[in-house]
Order: sequence, then structure tokens, then C-alpha cells
Amino acid sequence: MATAAAAERIAMRLALASLSLSMLLSSLGTSIANVGLPTLMQAFNATFQEVQWVVLAYLLAITTVIVSIGRLGDLMGRRRLLLGGILLFTGASALCGVAPSLWLLIAARSAQGLGAAIMMALTMAFVGATVPPARTGSAMGLLGTMSAVGTALGPTLGGVLIAGFGWPAIFFISVPLGLLTWLLARRFLPVDQPRASAARIGFDHIGTLLLALTLAAYALAMTLGRGSVGLLNAALLAVAVIGVSLFVRTEAHAAAPLIRLALFRDPILSAGFATSLLVTTVVMATLVVGPFYLSGALALDAARVGLAMSAGPVVAALTGVPAGRLVDRIGAQRSSIVGLVAMAVGCALLALLPGGFGVAGYVAPLTVITAGYALFQAANNTAVMHQVAPAERGVIAGLLNLSRNLGLITGAALMGAVFAFGSASGNLMTARASAVATGLHLTFAVATALVLLALLIAAASHARRASAKGNRPA
Repeated sequence: MATAAAAERIAMRLALASLSLSMLLSSLGTSIANVGLPTLMQAFNATFQEVQWVVLAYLLAITTVIVSIGRLGDLMGRRRLLLGGILLFTGASALCGVAPSLWLLIAARSAQGLGAAIMMALTMAFVGATVPPARTGSAMGLLGTMSAVGTALGPTLGGVLIAGFGWPAIFFISVPLGLLTWLLARRFLPVDQPRASAARIGFDHIGTLLLALTLAAYALAMTLGRGSVGLLNAALLAVAVIGVSLFVRTEAHAAAPLIRLALFRDPILSAGFATSLLVTTVVMATLVVGPFYLSGALALDAARVGLAMSAGPVVAALTGVPAGRLVDRIGAQRSSIVGLVAMAVGCALLALLPGGFGVAGYVAPLTVITAGYALFQAANNTAVMHQVAPAERGVIAGLLNLSRNLGLITGAALMGAVFAFGSASGNLMTARASAVATGLHLTFAVATALVLLALLIAAASHARRASAKGNRPA
């Protein structure tokens, strides 16, 4: 009996290892390519506007299909689709490394992004089938840690690989890791349960196409032109607004909708998506504004800027698992509130930051923000996924990942624009130190307001949930 229990624990840990590697690889794929853009410009004799599509193609693929992938996993079987996604990611990584031209590299990156979307959406959906409910928070914290490790590791690992082996190595590194992930997932993830034939064909093709086009239009509007509001950006935003309207109308009348609109009536789910978008918008501010402040206001060189900026991902990696355990101990609702309060305190400190505190005055609040975010993310993911019926875990996990991606995309454009406005400078590289500091203060004043709004939404949703429970008949 004891031997059987021990074997079951080992199998569960190896299943979690496959999910953790899936999250690590998809996050690594996002961050590792950025450091290679200058090298790719030389290798393919291309402009920055051309090589930036190596990054954009990956992000666009994830953003546009991640919800549809989650729904498809609910219908056809998550294990089968996840195994296919891991193989697609691995094969596309190899194709990236051997691409003879930039445009073939971009096409391979799109395929890699599709594989990453499958891995991101279904990894979180598998937690409920892999670990007992009492350990859901710990599992979510572990996945958050692996995401942070992938994000933090990418630039450093990419730089080492390029220096030692050339740019193809930043893509080839994912091939053996991808094969290991596939073997673990195939051996230890639970087998899909049989589904009725009617369920297999209930896929909303029209809604899927509308959502993909809408998200692509929004993502392009936020990323093209580095967030500037030109004619093309405005046109793309208009397309996105029209797309949302058409999508909602389509889903309201679809026999088997991609997203059941009734889901958003649940206060925990709707608040979880909204707060995730707001909070990741704020997190992106630290990545966008931090390098300019550290170099422009504090006069740090590139190496010391990188060292200071690494504090955020390192803290996220170290606090993810403890944050998950705290969620299991005190509950998801309390943990999310504590995490948001910590983020608000950190943002307020940066909004009021006197320049005399130097690097420590920036890194200390950044540490508070990042630790708060790690706790919030573990708690929010646990709260949302706990509310979901097993048949809808894929689409809900896709929506959670989508809200995070949209927050990052929006934060890059919105917070970058706020920082530029606060600095009152057309060229941030030549702006005066005092102007850069002013931009930082304004940016994090806005960030503080966004976190407080998220805190209000979270508190209101918890109050509505408690009231609904109290009004139920005994």
C-alpha cells in the first residue's frame, strides 16, 4: 500500500514536471529571441522593422489562438492536443534554427508560437486533473515560477548561446528540452476521457475566426509604431472594436459558442480576468520604464542596468512556490487581496521615489511589486480555475492567459506613452535626468491607480460571491 502511494506521488511529480517544462519553454521562447535581434539584422542584412517580426510573429500567434486552443482541448482531448503542441513547438524550433531566410524564420516562429499557445493554455487546464484540490495553489505557484524563470533566463542564456555557437543555437536549445517534455507528458499525464461524437463537432468556427481577427487587430494596433497613435493604429483599433461587437453578437446566437457569455456573470471569473489584465499592464511598466530610468536618471551602464532589472524576475522565481503554498494555507481570496495591496504599496513608493535613494530606491519597491504579483497570480489562477467545470477548463485557462497577454501588450503601449508624456521629451535617450524621473513618477502614479482599481474589483467580486452564498436557501 505504501509502495503504491509512493509510486502515485512520483507519477504526480513527474506529470507536474512535464507541465512545468511546457510553461518554461513557452516563456523562454518569448524572451530568448529578443537578445538575438541585432545579430539577426546582420545575418540577414535586414532592418530592425523587419527583424522585430521574429518576436511579433510569436506573440501574435499566441494571442490570437490561445482561447480557441483551450476550447479545442476541451472538445477533442487535452492530452492529445498538448502532445501535438509540444511536438509542433519542438519541430518549429528546429526549423527556426535552419531557416535560410528571414521570412522563413518568421514563418517558423509563427508555428512555434502556435505550439506555445497550446502549451500555455492546456498546461494550466491540466492542473485540476493532476493534483488534489488542496495543492492547487502550490501547483499554480510552481507554474508561475517556471514562467518567471523562462522570462528571466532568456536574455542571459540567449547571449551566451549566440556568443558561443551563433544565432541558430537560441532556437536549437528548445529541441532536446521539447523532446524531454513530450516524453514526460506522454508517460505521466492522465489519459483523455472518451467524448461523445456530438461534442467533438461542436466547435465554433465563425466565433474562432472573429476572435482571432479581433485580437490580431488589437495586438498590431498596440505594437506597430511602438505604441504611437497613427492612422494605421487607429484603423486597427476600429477594426478591433467592430470585431468585439460582431463576436459578442455571434456568440449570443451560436449553438456551441467558443465562449459562453454567461461565464462572465460569475463574479470570480469576470473579476479574475479583469484584474489579471490590469495587473499585468502594471507589471509591463517595470519592464518598459525601468531601463530608461536606470540609465537616464541614475546613469548606470548597460551591465548594471541588466543586473538591477534582473531583480524582478529573480524575485518572481523565488516567491512563486512559497506564494502558492500560502494560497493553499489562507485561501485564494485573501491571498489575492494581500498581493494586490503589496503591489499598490510598491507602485506608490516608486511614484514618490526621491532620486537620492539611488538604485536601492528603485530595486526595493520593484521587489515588493514582483512578490505581490507572484502571490496575486497564484491566487487568481487558483480562484478562477477552482470555479470551472472540468469540461471548460481549457477555454478558461485560455482566457486567463489571454488576459495576461493583452495586459502585457497594452502595458507596453500605454505605460510607455505615459512615461514619454511625463518626461516631456521626444527622445528619451537624451532626456535630462530630472525629466526621466518625472516620467517615472507619473507612470507609477497611473500604475498605482490601476492596481487600486484591480483591488476594488477583487473586493467587490468577493463581496458579491459571499452575498450570493448567504442568500442561498438552506
